[in-house]
Amino acid sequence: MNLTSGGVNVSLSLQDVFAAAVGKNVTVVVLCITINYINATMVHTFNRHHIFRTSPRFILFIHLVINDMIQLSISSALFVLSYIVRTLSVPVCCLFIVPAISTTQNTPLNLSLMAAECYLAVCLPLRYTYICTVFRTRLSIALMWTTSLLSVLPDVAILVATEPPDFRHSRIVCGRDSLFRSSDSKTKRDASHIFFLVLVWSTLFYTYFRILFVAKAADSGAKKARSTILLHGFQMLLSMLIYVRPMVIELVMKQFPAHLASVNFSVFIINQMLPRFISPFIYGFRDKTFWKHLKKFLCATFTDEP
Repeated sequence: MNLTSGGVNVSLSLQDVFAAAVGKNVTVVVLCITINYINATMVHTFNRHHIFRTSPRFILFIHLVINDMIQLSISSALFVLSYIVRTLSVPVCCLFIVPAISTTQNTPLNLSLMAAECYLAVCLPLRYTYICTVFRTRLSIALMWTTSLLSVLPDVAILVATEPPDFRHSRIVCGRDSLFRSSDSKTKRDASHIFFLVLVWSTLFYTYFRILFVAKAADSGAKKARSTILLHGFQMLLSMLIYVRPMVIELVMKQFPAHLASVNFSVFIINQMLPRFISPFIYGFRDKTFWKHLKKFLCATFTDEP
């Protein structure tokens, strides 16, 4: 009788675990599809209208949107694969991790460039058209990708140079720390995180306070720019949680040691999903010109449906 009772308890426990895992994966997939659909409509609207393709502001915005789509797709795929296959071969994991890290690093850099663009538009309007050209905007995006790739490619070189062949042909739980195990990689990672934190937050604070002073005696455009910088700061704060994620999880686990899976899932949603969800609202839906064209596209799409 005890054996039967114990078996029932184990079966119910496994069902609960399975149901929780399915719920988490369905949540991640649904959010990923929803956010990427919204972002895809933004990209389509951008490509349809020449006025957006010649604006540095919208070029930076749409690059952020595309970057978010890539990052969100990769992180969601890794999340689902961690439940389905558990482990990946080191080369395959590397193919996931390198673009995941690069796009993650791009987000704060892109936001800082957008904050700088707001600052130039509000505080230096006479020099704006000279400084903010389409060519320089694209050059800035190229430099952004170069910087983010240079932050992770040395880790790949260290892996190839220092890890034994057995590890390079093994299967691991795919993650940055499990892939790049060298102490040199971890030291470089911490240094790059500090560099990005200082650079990005310095840019945000400087641009916000300069715009704040101008907005006190200026029109509503400057005040809207100030609000935009604040939203950038909120989005940046969420994005920067990736840098303190291990410490946050460690602190929370000391208080709730039996809820590791729930803690990881909550951090994943807050850190990976939420920042990508609010991106369209900062420039897309809040900008009257972009919203007007987007609304026309959405109305035409749903009207044409049978």
